[in-house]
Amino acid sequence: MITLTPNVPDSIEPVSVPAEPDQIISAAIELTEGARKQIKRVLIRKQQAMPGAFLRIGVRGGGCSGLSYQMEPDTEFDDRDKTWVTSDGIRVVVDQKSLTFLKGMTIDYDIKNLLEGGWVYKNPNAARSCGCGTSFTPVE
Repeated sequence: MITLTPNVPDSIEPVSVPAEPDQIISAAIELTEGARKQIKRVLIRKQQAMPGAFLRIGVRGGGCSGLSYQMEPDTEFDDRDKTWVTSDGIRVVVDQKSLTFLKGMTIDYDIKNLLEGGWVYKNPNAARSCGCGTSFTPVE
């Protein structure tokens, strides 16, 4: 019998990182149930090709409003990173600089918003956001 779909595990692999005690923090960003489900789907697949992959969240300069949100699987962890694990096992890593702009934020995934990729960012540190919601101007 020929299988057209790859054999994908149905649960996320627990990921540990070489974090110092001061790098382990309580959750600084809330991930809604919808966001966690989508992130787990992505990480389960990525962990097959990238063992030890975790979710990296950050900001980069650019976009319509000054700073753009970044979310991607990663395997590199360094001394500028902070980390925590969600109740359902997602390892989240944020660099210290990005954490300044993201602390207290909520990330949701909503299929009603598929034109923008489905991701919805509610950031109390944003003075304003662009129309598509993927970049923001920080509060001064």
